[in-house]
Amino acid sequence: MTYGELERRVAKGAGMLAAMDVETGDRIAWLGRSHEAFFELLLASARVGSCLVPINNRLAISEIAFIIDDCAADILFVTGDFMVAAEAALSRIERPIRVFTIDAARSMAGAYGPLREAATPMPPTATRAEDAVVQLYTSGTTGLPKGVPLTNDNFAAFLATGRTFEGLDYGPDDILVTPMPLFHVGGVNPGIAILASGARLVMLPAFDPGEVLRTIESEGATRIGGVPAMIGLMLQHPDAATTDFSTVKTLLYGGSPISEAVLELAFAKIGCGVMQMYGMTETTAAGTIFTVRDHSERRLRACGRPWPDHEVRIADENGAAALDGEIGEIQIRGPGVMTGYWNRPKETAETFAPGGWLKTGDAGYRDVEGYFYVHDRVKDMIVSGGENVYPAEVENAIMGCPGVVEAAVIGVPDPVWSEAVKAVIVRAEGSTLEAEAVVAWVRARIAGYKTPKTVDFIDALPKNGTGKVLRRTLREPYWAGVSRRVG
Repeated sequence: MTYGELERRVAKGAGMLAAMDVETGDRIAWLGRSHEAFFELLLASARVGSCLVPINNRLAISEIAFIIDDCAADILFVTGDFMVAAEAALSRIERPIRVFTIDAARSMAGAYGPLREAATPMPPTATRAEDAVVQLYTSGTTGLPKGVPLTNDNFAAFLATGRTFEGLDYGPDDILVTPMPLFHVGGVNPGIAILASGARLVMLPAFDPGEVLRTIESEGATRIGGVPAMIGLMLQHPDAATTDFSTVKTLLYGGSPISEAVLELAFAKIGCGVMQMYGMTETTAAGTIFTVRDHSERRLRACGRPWPDHEVRIADENGAAALDGEIGEIQIRGPGVMTGYWNRPKETAETFAPGGWLKTGDAGYRDVEGYFYVHDRVKDMIVSGGENVYPAEVENAIMGCPGVVEAAVIGVPDPVWSEAVKAVIVRAEGSTLEAEAVVAWVRARIAGYKTPKTVDFIDALPKNGTGKVLRRTLREPYWAGVSRRVG
């Protein structure tokens, strides 16, 4: 698709949304795989002042229904392969939702393409800096996802400063091949950056390491990226040995720590510049940047120095700035940071420290040269394959399983996913419950990536004097000898 055709579709799409009475601040939901229509709708939605809400297509039906209801969307766009999931989710919502298919026709839905083409084009209009463009959902510590509205201002800050780095300085001759899903900030941001630079965006509908390798070669990719689990699987694929990477200039990774073994594979097999971004959905992915030069100097344990126009600090347990070398919570503030969670004032207040510092929940330190290092987690969150998993949510699902008395969920090292979800369970007296039954029980209730990969059974969970489970004690045997405690 050319940029001229994209503009034509965006103008038509904006006219279509306006005719549907979509107004400033309205939320429009998207469920499906990566598709060019996603960016058509994102830009069309922004043109009318509304906000696109991409839903993680790996979530359970109840989770999908919660997000549609929580964001108050009354329009849902769906790629055909997710219509069954959409129907199941909508059956749980009492209010009417208008559904439109992107690439397949079903009886309950209208077809996006004909509706767009029949619309009167809407020319570009002035938008407000504070208007939300995209609302991404993060996993919640209580099991309920939280909406993160990212505004025109947030993306403007990301684009303006990102272009100053080798690897993010996209130009018209660049070709980005990305397997990252569009419900993830790591999928949305590169797409927006490519479109803002006039470069070429090549999206894969789902991650398949062999297909990624074939596409890199056939499309002559100049930029590639993904979470470390994707990169590791791609480089360990048999076809990696014969793939032509000669056009690739930079590899960008983020979302979770990367192992030195995978990095060395990247240097050996691709031979390009490598860079890392550390941040959160709540910061539009901005936080620290670990540059191509930093990687060439083999500072492989750091996550970088602060993103331009942003501040990063280490806060001690009293909220004061820690000294270099002291471990504390990594906190970020700057123009990329969200103003707050969607309709969650309590969670918003808990996430910000005085002075506008966003609490990342990661523990780390800064060295004397200003480089930051991620050491551990202040919270119990697990990052598996770039996806956030909160133990409380998984434990809630486990506790309904017959034969379970108590359960604790922890992250353990995994060579592919950085961390894998492990359940530690106390059986009921006389129970012969097996790990396979627990896994099947949980998989039927929450997203597959949150389901425990392994299950251990013990006689009693370690607890402190107040009865709180000591997750650190449970984690310790699995992380012994691992220098970085987060994968």
